[in-house]
Amino acid sequence: MLTADMAAIPTYVLAAALPAPADARAPTLLPAPPAGEGASDVANISNVLYIGGTAIFLTVAALIAVALFGPVAWRRRLSGPSLIVGAGIAFPVVALTALLVYVLSEASSMARAGATVAVRIEVTGELWWWRVRYLDAAGKPVFETANDIRIPAGEWVEFVLKSDNVIHSFWIPELGGKLDMIPGHVNRLRVRALGAGRYTGQCAEYCGAQHANMKFDVQAMAPDAFQAWLTAQAQPAAPAAGPTLRQGERLFQQACAQCHTVRGTSAAGTLGPDLTHVGSRLSLAAGVLPNNVGALAGWIAGSQHIKPGNPMPSFDQLPGEDLRAVAHYLESLK
Repeated sequence: MLTADMAAIPTYVLAAALPAPADARAPTLLPAPPAGEGASDVANISNVLYIGGTAIFLTVAALIAVALFGPVAWRRRLSGPSLIVGAGIAFPVVALTALLVYVLSEASSMARAGATVAVRIEVTGELWWWRVRYLDAAGKPVFETANDIRIPAGEWVEFVLKSDNVIHSFWIPELGGKLDMIPGHVNRLRVRALGAGRYTGQCAEYCGAQHANMKFDVQAMAPDAFQAWLTAQAQPAAPAAGPTLRQGERLFQQACAQCHTVRGTSAAGTLGPDLTHVGSRLSLAAGVLPNNVGALAGWIAGSQHIKPGNPMPSFDQLPGEDLRAVAHYLESLK
């Protein structure tokens, strides 16, 4: 917790220094085995292409070695026109056509996967964060969150992908392939997590200065736990309790409500992320910071220092007491 004697220190420095539990730290993208059916299909296609490419390379290398260093009789055979027709035309056509047919058939089956979808989630690429809306059966938003996606393990989920600014690319490496988010166009991606777990998604298309800091958290949950989470997220924020939280709510309404929504209060801004349950999210600022009070205070006071060029200004003029009150209020929204 921030204390009064720390108020003179830039809070974005404190945020980086404050410890956080290991499971609360912002995750990083690391090579990992597939954890979803889409990712398994992509891995299988990659393995076939790697094996096919290696076989072709070794065959060509062997022919070159024979042509340069083999017995004279073998080199004479390689100089005939039949090799040019067979190895230069027939072999590449047959090998590459076979690989192409395999890839197209697998891609077609991936596109048809998941005829029965349990959950539809609309994800919009912003600069530089992810607006996430959970949709009902009619396609209308039930609630909105940001940079935090929860899905039921073992069930098909459809992502409705959009962008209102530039091209982004939605990618959860362990669960499925990547798909572009194109302004004015809607793309759809279906994935199914094979089991419960936490994963990191990333924008895979360069979209500006903070492209590398545009991550999102994905948590596959047991179906019962997922339904409980859906119910909790659909509820409005709990009223602020205690003088510190009430002070933080008042300051938030004055300085932040123009851009942010907290359902259950008068804050109804739409330019920035919906913060109704921000305290329950796994990370902050699209995966840049762990989610704790120190990081919240650091982000509020030094967002332009931590993530230069993002649309949120730094509120470094706030007195330390007010900054701590707002951070504690946001941390209480769970």
